[in-house]
Amino acid sequence: MAATGGVVYAGSQLEGQGTDTARTAPTDGPQFHSSSETTGFGIELGGHPIMGRMDAPLDMYYWGDYQCPFCRRFEENTLPTLIDDHVSSGTVRVVLIEFPYLSEGSMTAAVMDRCVWRQVRDENPRRYWEWHSTVYDNQGEKDSGWASESNLLEITRGVDGIDADAVDTCMQENRSDIEPTIDTDVERARQLGLRGSPAFVIYDRDSDEAGKLVGAQPATRFDEAIETVENA
Repeated sequence: MAATGGVVYAGSQLEGQGTDTARTAPTDGPQFHSSSETTGFGIELGGHPIMGRMDAPLDMYYWGDYQCPFCRRFEENTLPTLIDDHVSSGTVRVVLIEFPYLSEGSMTAAVMDRCVWRQVRDENPRRYWEWHSTVYDNQGEKDSGWASESNLLEITRGVDGIDADAVDTCMQENRSDIEPTIDTDVERARQLGLRGSPAFVIYDRDSDEAGKLVGAQPATRFDEAIETVENA
């Protein structure tokens, strides 16, 4: 089963495969939740923001890299439609997973993502979404230095409700512990044949059916993928 662009479908046997316009971050967007569970697909939810209703029947695991221009394209052109059509309706919940594969700056952004989520997940998890969107809005060229820790902290200081000093402390004290958990997420993606970002697995927790998409696909491809998994 090749991990090429487009849609690849299978049941739970997918488990073993080896293979620029600035936005305003929404203040009243989708709900966010945290969980310590491990899904039937083998995804450990601890540490990952979950967008949408917790009882939504379908999971969409979204592996992204803050330095990836195709991830930004997906976030600008496709994700808002998916939220309106599938997340807000209670059909899909999106689990955001870091896939920092482009450079060291990608890992720095991924660790900061975890630190921001730790800070806001209990009292005001929607703040994470504002931060997440703001980082993509400020995306620069890969390896240009924009994803340095100092610049990301400067971006963070511009997001209401995020304590950049606390994020900095988290980075200094916890990076060595956080990076191995991110490496585990990257390895899980690679086990599924996912080699770049954005990459997605849509998983029906009841039927154990799953399908995957790779790349900044249009919303219609996600509609097709969701329908196929639902009806498998």
